[in-house]
Amino acid sequence: MKGIIKQVIGPVVDVYFEKDLPEINNALEIELKDKVIVLEVQKHLGDKLVRSVAMDSTDGLSRGLEVENTNKPITVPVGKETLGRMFNVLGKAIDGK
Repeated sequence: MKGIIKQVIGPVVDVYFEKDLPEINNALEIELKDKVIVLEVQKHLGDKLVRSVAMDSTDGLSRGLEVENTNKPITVPVGKETLGRMFNVLGKAIDGK
């Protein structure tokens, strides 16, 4: 399900969905030219709006941009390969290995 950004205030992004609001803690994705910004749904505001928090800088976001509901929460990798490694909140390696 796709939504539309209605408001951006720092890391807080309000998104409008015509139908079926995403569940709390679901990940939302916004594709910009050079990267994908991930949002996490924090609250249902009513009037088909959700309030979300960006997991990265909101530079480049503006009202009217399309948002995709992933229908799942943010996940990170686990297992032997991840032991001793450093990851950001989205599960991407940040240790240069």
